[in-house]
Amino acid sequence: MSLHTTAHSLATLAAEPGHEGGHASLSPFVTGGGALFVLLLLLWITTRFNRDR
Repeated sequence: MSLHTTAHSLATLAAEPGHEGGHASLSPFVTGGGALFVLLLLLWITTRFNRDR
């Protein structure tokens, strides 16, 4: 898969709902909330296992 094909696929996926390739149920708030949750979970895991003993 070339860089051009990958960029086109991501741009199509990120298109606004109603346009070609857009997905109406992909809410930016759900996506952002999910990303925040994952990052906080990774931060918690990292700090949990990085304690000096």
